[in-house]
Amino acid sequence: MSWRAILPGSTGADGRPATLGVLGGGQLGRMFVQAAQALGYATAVLDPDPASPAGAVAHYHVKTDYADEQGLAQLMQRCAAITTEFENVPAAVLRTLAAHRPLAPGADAVAVCQHRGAEKAQFARAGVACAPHAPIAAEADLAAVDAALLPGLLKTATLGYDGKGQQPVSTHAELAAAWAALGRVPCVLEQRLALAAELSVVVARDAAGRVVHHAPQRNWHHGGILAVSESPARGIEPRLLADAVAAAHALADAMAYVGVLCVEFFVLEDGRLLANEMAPRPHNSAHHTLDSCDLSQFGLQVRTTAGLPLVAPRQHSAAIMLNLLGGLWFDAAGAERTPRWDALLALPGAHLHLYGKATPRPGRKMGHLTLTAADAVAARAAAQQAAALLGLPPLPAP
Repeated sequence: MSWRAILPGSTGADGRPATLGVLGGGQLGRMFVQAAQALGYATAVLDPDPASPAGAVAHYHVKTDYADEQGLAQLMQRCAAITTEFENVPAAVLRTLAAHRPLAPGADAVAVCQHRGAEKAQFARAGVACAPHAPIAAEADLAAVDAALLPGLLKTATLGYDGKGQQPVSTHAELAAAWAALGRVPCVLEQRLALAAELSVVVARDAAGRVVHHAPQRNWHHGGILAVSESPARGIEPRLLADAVAAAHALADAMAYVGVLCVEFFVLEDGRLLANEMAPRPHNSAHHTLDSCDLSQFGLQVRTTAGLPLVAPRQHSAAIMLNLLGGLWFDAAGAERTPRWDALLALPGAHLHLYGKATPRPGRKMGHLTLTAADAVAARAAAQQAAALLGLPPLPAP
């Protein structure tokens, strides 16, 4: 479907404000909906969960499965353009939507990001280095694995996130056992590398090929789940940050991408920069842009979805973001409690975002807290105070 601008204040055939739709009702969809509503758009969410965070704040909530034909028809009837908040929507569904409505991102790009093997092939086509790896799809592939790839990390080719679907392996025997434990599904074995840092870059590309980006952020993970993001990304050479931005731009261009794309990178102890994976959507690590920038990653998502002018975002404050996982809602004995939001909100530059999820559980992303300040030192000092109030570990040194 050809792209045309859907301007704020425009109306549909029924005289109501133009509606932007999103597939997925989680926190990313919620923040997209809020950004779209700030420009006066009506919003529609398709998600089967009647209590979805995005559905709770949207004008319309289509409560069906993503492949339900009637639900998709209802979404298309409502919406002038559609986006997605996560990458596991079937590509066939996206192609159906794209035949009738502007869709960002497109099915082909999402399909690449859905499969680790296809993703690594895309890195190669774009000239972006990634970790040495090998596909594992059959018993014969196990025997053919080069010993140089061990020790390594075996990852399912699809549906893995936040550390799920991954197993460390050190020998061929462990590799075979891990593949069996993961269900003998297609996987990718990646060589385990000595990491010095992790970072991510969020870019946005429009249908005309213009690409803009947020400044890279440095990330720290606990148990495979993002815990802390810091921007500016201190402790990483400016040359590597520039290379990461250039690589993210190259990947967006190579896929003729339209929408918001996050590329995660490893910085190795030997100074190399390697791409890790891509997410065809806004990303947890860039949630700080809601409070640290004049145009957030969700603002960029609205602009690429609606065909609005794409301008480079400017960061006005240093920021550190802390992920708020469900374990914070329980004390050491396992009794449920409410975190001390009052004490946190007394900190200068504290921005609390809760996602409207009714049931906390360990590992579930319930919200995030961003600390902004005039400089990185002040932001880190406030974030250390916040971590102590929450009972989180001290922030890692930059």
